[in-house]
Amino acid sequence: MSLLKVEGLNKIFGQHYALSQVQLEIAPGEIHALVGENGAGKSTFIKIVTGVYSPDGGTIFWKGNPVTITNPGDARQLGINVVHQDRHLIPSFSGYENLYLGLPYPKGKIKIGVHWKEMRMRAKRLMEEFGVKLDMNKTAERMSPPEKTMLEILRAMMLDCKLLILDEPTASLTDQESEQLFALIHRLTEQGTAILYVSHRMDEIFRLSDRITVFRNGKHVATVNRSETDKDQLISLMNNNEYKRANREERSVPAGEPVLEVSNLSTEDRKVDGVSLHVRQREIVGIFGLAGAGRTELLETIYGLRRKSGGEVIVRGERQSVVSPRQSLDNGVVLIPEERKRDALVMGLTIRENITLPVLRKFSNGWKIRKRAELSEAERWMADMKVKASGTEQAVGQLSGGNQQKVVFAKALMSSPVLYLCDEPTQAVDIMTREEIHRLLKQQADDGCGILFVSSDLQEVLDISDRLYVLHQGRIVADLINRDVTPENILAYCFGQGKGSDHSHG
Repeated sequence: MSLLKVEGLNKIFGQHYALSQVQLEIAPGEIHALVGENGAGKSTFIKIVTGVYSPDGGTIFWKGNPVTITNPGDARQLGINVVHQDRHLIPSFSGYENLYLGLPYPKGKIKIGVHWKEMRMRAKRLMEEFGVKLDMNKTAERMSPPEKTMLEILRAMMLDCKLLILDEPTASLTDQESEQLFALIHRLTEQGTAILYVSHRMDEIFRLSDRITVFRNGKHVATVNRSETDKDQLISLMNNNEYKRANREERSVPAGEPVLEVSNLSTEDRKVDGVSLHVRQREIVGIFGLAGAGRTELLETIYGLRRKSGGEVIVRGERQSVVSPRQSLDNGVVLIPEERKRDALVMGLTIRENITLPVLRKFSNGWKIRKRAELSEAERWMADMKVKASGTEQAVGQLSGGNQQKVVFAKALMSSPVLYLCDEPTQAVDIMTREEIHRLLKQQADDGCGILFVSSDLQEVLDISDRLYVLHQGRIVADLINRDVTPENILAYCFGQGKGSDHSHG
């Protein structure tokens, strides 16, 4: 008997079918991967199964019986839980308090107050059962990405979870942190919990899953056994086209003058500790380091979001006495942040409003916005970036993750930048959108821009970079020309075992 089965599932937004006659079946204890391009309907499917959206047709069966899931509470009662790509934790709450979110706290003997000892004991038993080690006294805001993921999974298991949906669970995790998550996933399936694993990372899909379902344009295309397919066939099903990934070609465009020069840059908390680096015109420079190495903090300090305690930032030969986001934008520096929903977009505004927000002065005649010019420019960038949407006036919060990221880049391009600071720019986007972003960055570099590129995906850094820095505990430990560099070379530096930095810049 199947655990979850859906037949003929439909969901309509306006005139658009987000899901059309979708079917899917998940067995107890299996790892079932769900793949598809951004906008294929994966998120809509998850929201229907977890009670966030109501379907416009079709039937959901749970353990062979038809059920109606009208809200997330209904889903949790059945045993369906989800860990979202955007972690749903309260930053100021401890691990214990987040573990009990949505659950009644155990009461003391006289039925008043909170029985903290019982909470701690239950948390300890749960961690022992699933082989998880967490400092539950820490607040969520002090936890690392993998710790937050583990905490959310533990919270799901507090509710006798039968089906756990993991939505891009390794986004922003390093390889080592992902291994911890995979071990926990296998522990869960051994105990009978089914996993619906949603990811754009093909290596993970083929490593973990028993079966794989492909969605395309809101429709179920195929369900295949992992052992009976390969990556090219799967991507062809997703895209309805033959797809072959090109090997990295060394870019032949010579680098130009320095766009960015950073000298001995530090922050008070030493997340950035005496960093010196440079990026030249027509150059893509990668930065790689394990979690906690200071990658995001370095980009934020260069951009002016994080205050520096020492060192210099020089943009196009001009020393920046005070670094601020406004000044960076005026100097042609743009930041593509890791958290696009929190830091790059205003989810309730339209695509047009988001794209033109940083450059509204360009469309102002002094007392009002020239709407026609603004609309024309937004439409042009939407077309250039191939944003899939009903039009410029659609709320950006209604778009898929990949299309949201395209809007982030369109917004950046409006500023005519000379330097891109990219923090995980392809996180949780489908493989085709990822290639589009790579092509865009290479084209921008060819046109004379400098690119500073951060990713947790080591292979991606090696695929796109002309040169790369390895960051360890806030410091640069290697500066390498990307010629015959292997992942093993990079990881050796990350773990403090590299044999001296190669500081030749070519």
